Amino acid sequence: MMRLYLKESPGGFAPRPPPERAALDRHFRAGAIALCVLLALAGCKKADMYQQQSYRTYDRNPGLPGDTTEQNPVEHTVAQEQPDTPVPQPAIATAQTLARGQQRYDIFCTPCHGTTGAGDGMIVLRGFPHPPDFTSERLLRATAQHFYDTITYGKGDMYSYAARVPPSDRWAIAAYIRALQLSRHAVIAALPQQDQALIASAEPTR
Repeated sequence: MMRLYLKESPGGFAPRPPPERAALDRHFRAGAIALCVLLALAGCKKADMYQQQSYRTYDRNPGLPGDTTEQNPVEHTVAQEQPDTPVPQPAIATAQTLARGQQRYDIFCTPCHGTTGAGDGMIVLRGFPHPPDFTSERLLRATAQHFYDTITYGKGDMYSYAARVPPSDRWAIAAYIRALQLSRHAVIAALPQQDQALIASAEPTR
């Protein structure tokens, strides 16, 4: 016996297809969509997708300066595979060396060691392990080679900075650490007369 399914419409009730027919229509639509997707993918050319034209190192390339594929690195490019060739410790720490050391220290060291070397950097304030104070008795006796080696190989919770800080900058940072130690343990009588006069004329801090 045939069942008649009705659906309400503005003009009254109209026949609607039985559930079996509705399910068949859904399957048909899904199959049509899948077929369209397959046809679209079949229309893509493999060569156009990932086998694109490429140039060898010394090929002529009209799209680059000098019409050559090989280009010089841009200014200030840092070589990722630069060999870590040690350099000897400078005999003296010049003003230029200290300025360079301060710049590198501010970039790489202050997050942990802080601006004064007290070990109170920003990430320490957020829960990272507290590094030693540079004015501790042990580090006051440490050699510049100790700081150079620590930057090179890492120590404790500190990982190696060899890939970030070249050897000459490690010596510059070591020299600046010495300046930080001296600034926090300076004897006024050992300062130049001009600096002593400036300190004497300065108002005491409250």
